[in-house]
Amino acid sequence: MARSDTAFLFDLDGTLVDSVYQHVLAWKEALDKEGVELSVWRIHRKIGMSGGLFANILLRETGLEITEERLTRLRHWHAEAYNRQATQGSVKPLPGARELLAFLTEQKIPWAIATSGRMQTAAHNLEALGVDPSKVPVVTRDQVRHAKPDPDLFITAAQRLDCDIHQALVIGDSIWDMLAAQRARSLGIGLLSGGYGQEELEHAGAFRVYEDPADLLLHIDEVAARS
Repeated sequence: MARSDTAFLFDLDGTLVDSVYQHVLAWKEALDKEGVELSVWRIHRKIGMSGGLFANILLRETGLEITEERLTRLRHWHAEAYNRQATQGSVKPLPGARELLAFLTEQKIPWAIATSGRMQTAAHNLEALGVDPSKVPVVTRDQVRHAKPDPDLFITAAQRLDCDIHQALVIGDSIWDMLAAQRARSLGIGLLSGGYGQEELEHAGAFRVYEDPADLLLHIDEVAARS
């Protein structure tokens, strides 16, 4: 039975694909190459926002000069390191991710993916998930002016589904996803699979918090209103 006009707008890394810590290590490798000494836990706290904003903040916190050349090098080294891990098979869908997307499709509930990553790194994740960007709306950092915590990614995803952003659910694993959802005036649903705690996600605006896609599917009637 079709349920509602509600659309699901998914983040990708840490929400549908188990890739957050691979990104952390890839950024660590990139920063080390640039001579930027930063603890791994500090890097993790910024995962989920756009790569450019991420690099800007880290460089500002370390007191290093922010130049376009340096940012370009960091993005290149991060993508190189991440793709190397992805091709080695360390990036896999989170429990229940494929089943959740299949359920929404079967129930005729529209869904899209909006990721702060560029297609250069998102392609591996989409392939692991079995999502074809030619058949499913996928919005990457390359396609919007600003990424998270700005709402552009999710607003664009809603537009591609031809749905009202205010009726959409933003599913994410980071505080940056929840802040973007608030700025888009959407309900944010948090998942613990990205490493943020329940209280952190709730304080950032999460309406509900679940462990992972499998747990969300188990409780889908709590968030997907019936038609």
